[in-house]
Amino acid sequence: MPYAPAPDGPVPPHPLDNPARAALTGPHAHLAERYGRLLRYPADMAPWLALPDDPGESDWADAAVFAGPGGSLATAGFAGPPPAGWEITFHADGVQMVATGLPGGRDTGGDAIVPLGPADVPEILDLVERTRPGPFLARTVELGTYLGIRRGGALVAMAGERMHPPGWTEISAVCTDPEFRGRGLAARLVLAVADGIRARGETPFLHAAADNTGAVRLYESLGFEVRRATRFLGVRAPVGAAVGTG
Repeated sequence: MPYAPAPDGPVPPHPLDNPARAALTGPHAHLAERYGRLLRYPADMAPWLALPDDPGESDWADAAVFAGPGGSLATAGFAGPPPAGWEITFHADGVQMVATGLPGGRDTGGDAIVPLGPADVPEILDLVERTRPGPFLARTVELGTYLGIRRGGALVAMAGERMHPPGWTEISAVCTDPEFRGRGLAARLVLAVADGIRARGETPFLHAAADNTGAVRLYESLGFEVRRATRFLGVRAPVGAAVGTG
């Protein structure tokens, strides 16, 4: 193997190591709510708090201001424990997967794939409530392209775009009504969303629950591979939290 000299200085973090922060300091910067070093999406758009890579005591004090006394926040990819006084409200192990070999070409399935927008949000939220693909809020649809499949006029499957670090776009909210599973609808939608991402010169990535082996196998069959393990964490701020630094 040819000798490769070590890089000069520290290696910069990969955008997907802290994807919410990379998105909110990059293509989604116009959406960012800021306090001190913290960033987050609007509360009706996405739940993720973007911590710095090295959060300290002052950052957690600022997070308590964001949350409000006894309020809740969610992080994606934060590996450490919250400080004393913070309560963990949920913990989920996941995998982060990146597209390495997606097939190209025009979709040749049956039912038409249609764009979804704000007018479709009531139907989207109903489908999300029945299928539980992960957080989806009233304005999540504004984060990128969302596509769906209808049967008899009813929305039965969907997928779309969420976090947008530079050069990457997350595929999210992949879900199918239980009555219509096993018919390849989710695969068609993932590939259709991925085609749009690649047409912009970006690379698709996504997250899945580590124990959802069926979903992981599906994504692997479509051309994704696991990049790393990750964690989703919900925390509740202390009632008597310190004043933030701003």
